[in-house]
Amino acid sequence: MKALITGGCGQVGSHVAENLLARGDDVLSIDNFATGRPEHLTAQDRLTQVEGSIADKPLVDQLIGDFKPDVIVHTAASYKDPDDWYSDTLTNAVGGSNLIKAAKENNVGRFIYFQTALCYGLKPMEQPVTLDHPIDPDNSSYSISKTVTEQYLRLSGLDYVTFRLANVIGPRNVSGPLPIFFDRLSQGKQCFVTKSRRDFVYVGDLARYVVKAADGTGHGAYHFSSGTDVAIIELYDAVVKAMKLNDYPKPDVRELGPDDAESILLDPSRTFRDFGDVDFTPLEETVRRGVEYYAEHGVHGGYTHLKHEEKK
Repeated sequence: MKALITGGCGQVGSHVAENLLARGDDVLSIDNFATGRPEHLTAQDRLTQVEGSIADKPLVDQLIGDFKPDVIVHTAASYKDPDDWYSDTLTNAVGGSNLIKAAKENNVGRFIYFQTALCYGLKPMEQPVTLDHPIDPDNSSYSISKTVTEQYLRLSGLDYVTFRLANVIGPRNVSGPLPIFFDRLSQGKQCFVTKSRRDFVYVGDLARYVVKAADGTGHGAYHFSSGTDVAIIELYDAVVKAMKLNDYPKPDVRELGPDDAESILLDPSRTFRDFGDVDFTPLEETVRRGVEYYAEHGVHGGYTHLKHEEKK
């Protein structure tokens, strides 16, 4: 199989690429390295890497026209600055539409996309959130621009799978609380945690099911989530344990702000029905692998999607 992976040097893209390459598939990766890291995807047979932007329509048309992929795995996303609407729009909306249009023109068989759970808003009307929940993405530039591409996919007529994601963490994770906790604890700084809960899933588990989707399993929208959530303080404690700190650094526990989401828990029942039960990696093991990565490569990013989640 031939797979084009956007954001091939990002957390999700690089894990998917490694899985496909390991079984002998041909992979073409494109990344502009805004958040991806070159060391995430090393040179090897059957891998072609291109540095560039998916907002560059002539480049996208050329790559897809020449490579003729069987599947496009679109993991690239702009998210590192909640005020940078221009970059978010270029990558997440214009870039997404460029890929979809080129996929149609070149008869690409499958298109796999990744949507944020923020598409349901910060105050979903049900817990867990089902796939029938109304879409309400106007909480961030990231959520709005990501939702645009999912809507273009529905319009396109392509055979597609969208994974609406819980919090995907592990090695190569550059956004959210995991890298922030590690970075601050490494510097001896106090961390803060809110009284919120999240569903944390291991990036390697997601990558395995992306390969299933690339091979033809499923159609339409799915939740990739465990169906259970944990308190942010539990993630913090797992980081402290994985770092093997001598003393417990007590965090600053804060109440939820008016715009904070207490929990966005996704119902994964359709995913389990179509893809099979997921053998989820335990949180402590997921965090341990992430901490080992940061200890070797350092922390790059600690980005957030929402202003109220920014580092203090």
